[in-house]
This record gives sequence, C-alpha cells and structure tokens, in this order.
Amino acid sequence: MNRNSGLYLVIGALVVMVVGLGAYIYHEESKPEGIEMTIGKDGVSIEQN
Repeated sequence: MNRNSGLYLVIGALVVMVVGLGAYIYHEESKPEGIEMTIGKDGVSIEQN
C-alpha cells in the first residue's frame, strides 16, 4: 500500500504541474502584443503593450 500511495503522490504532483503550466501558458498567450495607436482630437497616441 505504501508503494502505491507514493506512486499516486508523484502522479498527482505531475498532473498539478502540467495543469499549472498550461494555465500559465494560456494566460501569457492571451495577452495582446504589439502597439496600440489611437487618433483623436488631441492628436496621435501610441502605446506599447
């Protein structure tokens, strides 16, 4: 029983790491990249994201 519980613990830790890494990558990829340029009555505004 002790050997199986250790194996389950290792597998559980790996699953948590994979899910956490996937969430981090999704969050980073969903950020808009590049520049934002707006033209208004005050002139041209350029912001880098």
